[in-house]
Amino acid sequence: MAHPDPTLDLSPAQWRAIDEKRKTAWIGADILITGGLVCARDLSIDGKVDGTIEVGDHRLTIGAGAEIKADLVARSVSINGNVIGNVTAREKVELKETASVEGNIQAPRFSMADGAIVQGRVETAKKV
Repeated sequence: MAHPDPTLDLSPAQWRAIDEKRKTAWIGADILITGGLVCARDLSIDGKVDGTIEVGDHRLTIGAGAEIKADLVARSVSINGNVIGNVTAREKVELKETASVEGNIQAPRFSMADGAIVQGRVETAKKV
C-alpha cells in the first residue's frame, strides 16, 4: 500500500493499522475530561472522564486503566476498566474480566467475564 509520504518505510500491515486507528478516536491515559463528551465515531478511552459520554451509533471501548464517572450511551460498549454510571447500548454490552460497573446496564445483549463486577441492575429484555 503506497502512502503519500515515501520517506515513511512501513509495511502494508502497518499502514492498515494506522488507517484503523484513524477510524477510532482515542482518549489516552494521561487525559482527564470533565463535562459532556460526544463523539461521531468509534471511541476508545484509557483516561478519566467525569460527565457524560455519547457516541451515537458507534462502539465505545473503556480501557483497563480507565476511570469513568459518567453515563454511557452507544451502539455497543466494551468495558475493561471502572465505570460509575449507567450504561445504555442499542446492541450489546460486554464486561471483560477487569471491568467494574457501579450503575444500571440496559442492552438487548449482555456478556460478563469471570472477575467482572456489577453493582446495579442489568436489563436485557428489550431493544434500547
